[in-house]
Amino acid sequence: MRQLLILRPEPGASRSAQRARALGLEPLVCPLFAIEPVAWNVQDPAQFDALLLTSANAPRHAGPGLAALAHLPVVAVGEATARAARAAGLAVVDVGEGDAASLLSAVPGTRRLLHLAGEHRGEPGPMVEAVTVYRAVAVVNPDLPDVTGMVVAVHSPRAGARLAELARERGHTRVAAISEAAARASGPGWETLSWPAEPTDRALLALVVLLCQSPEP
Repeated sequence: MRQLLILRPEPGASRSAQRARALGLEPLVCPLFAIEPVAWNVQDPAQFDALLLTSANAPRHAGPGLAALAHLPVVAVGEATARAARAAGLAVVDVGEGDAASLLSAVPGTRRLLHLAGEHRGEPGPMVEAVTVYRAVAVVNPDLPDVTGMVVAVHSPRAGARLAELARERGHTRVAAISEAAARASGPGWETLSWPAEPTDRALLALVVLLCQSPEP
């Protein structure tokens, strides 16, 4: 059984670790980034039909400005994001388990959405206006262990790129990325580099179990 290493920021890292333990793994956690709030100006809520949330970090770190938007319904990517939105007093009307693009494909094109987002993000669609409410800041000198023989879970393209910078050994390390973009950012040379069909933590950990349990080549 291979050791699992989780790189995502807290509190997500601890949630992933808890899920991994429930699947019979004993993970190590080494966040490469830390989440911090960003000061932002609250847009006129009358200009929007709903809020788009693609990460639980948005409602956690949006601060007091969120109160002015609390009457807007929420379209959320992922159940963890939906739970964080409800905990912040928001009304979630739609939850998608894929990415933002697939969720928005089911949303009427005439709806104007305000995306409370992180500093590094994609562009979900033409009827979406984004405002940065949090950022992921690189941890200086993270205590990254020797990844030789491990399975490393990569939850974002930035984490993949940082892993590629920091890891000294690749040929005997298996990388499980949450998406193809995160896998490509991790670079070449790993023993295996794979990602699940669905970009969710649960799908990623299901892949991780297979990689941890599969025999050596």
